[in-house]
Amino acid sequence: MATSILITGGAGYIGSHALVEFLAAGYRPIVVDNFCNSSPDVLRRVEALTGFPVVWHRGDVRDEGMLNAVFSQARQEGMPIDCVVHFAGLKAVGESVAQPLDYYDNNVHGSVVLLRAMDRAQVKRIVFSSSATVYGEPLSLPYTESHPLAPANPYGRTKAMVEAVLADWCASDAARTAVNLRYFNPIGAHPSGKIGESPRGTPNNLFPYITQVAVGKRAKLSVFGNDYPTSDGTGVRDYLHVSDLAMGHVKAVEYASRVAPGCFAFNLGTGRGTSVLELIRTFETATGRPVPYEILARRPGDVAQMWADPTAAHEKLGWWASRSIEDMCRDGWRWQSQNPDGYAECPTI
Repeated sequence: MATSILITGGAGYIGSHALVEFLAAGYRPIVVDNFCNSSPDVLRRVEALTGFPVVWHRGDVRDEGMLNAVFSQARQEGMPIDCVVHFAGLKAVGESVAQPLDYYDNNVHGSVVLLRAMDRAQVKRIVFSSSATVYGEPLSLPYTESHPLAPANPYGRTKAMVEAVLADWCASDAARTAVNLRYFNPIGAHPSGKIGESPRGTPNNLFPYITQVAVGKRAKLSVFGNDYPTSDGTGVRDYLHVSDLAMGHVKAVEYASRVAPGCFAFNLGTGRGTSVLELIRTFETATGRPVPYEILARRPGDVAQMWADPTAAHEKLGWWASRSIEDMCRDGWRWQSQNPDGYAECPTI
């Protein structure tokens, strides 16, 4: 019998790619999403891509009554939820600085409401979508999971706070397990080109801005700073393919089901840094599309360079990133070129 899992935020960029991998691995995922930063149309595409129906509910994780009903319905159908994969939350660093209360409400309060609903349903396992932003300015590189947590913005602080809540939640019941996955910089799209990143308005992240310039939606890319202490003066990040990241969640759910209960954290990254200019050049070579750009001043708070030590994920989860930067660029361009307006032109479910 397939294992039922609840995926909050399952229609989002990372959540939808994880949904594909969970369906392929034989799980029965149940999606909850309020579609504030996503579209229900992605779920239709996942169904077409995988050949499996997707069970989903429109709802907000801060709505405890809705969550109770979702857990109860799964139990009544004889497929009780065994584990939660928690993606739902706001995710833009700049927006978090301008609207911190929204981030604490959505990300921290929403997680507490979810845990209460899990307790009522007696669900003891959760995999949490955390972030490398919990580390803050690097004291040493690469980041290991033992690096002190010192997030430099409200978004990162909400992720660190939820990790602390999960540690206390696990400590209060010896049967509970939480796995915190600290992402570095996911980019690219599913190789089919059917699902990908579809930001609303101006992209907050570098890669979708690159693809929108390449497809002609934007005139040029802004590169913030070329005077960092890096090989070419531009910021360095650890980019990983979103499908590799998605598979990390399948591995984490498997780990949570077999490990002794407790609270765990793992970096998900490639272990290699790539500069902004390197990423632009690689994209241009891989796709044949020019990406004009201009150099602007540094943005306050940006870290010069960061990349992961993914050894623990290799050893404990049996996970590693297998796709190259070239793969990320080709797959990301395939999505953008086939869907220049993202999900905007799709018929509504």
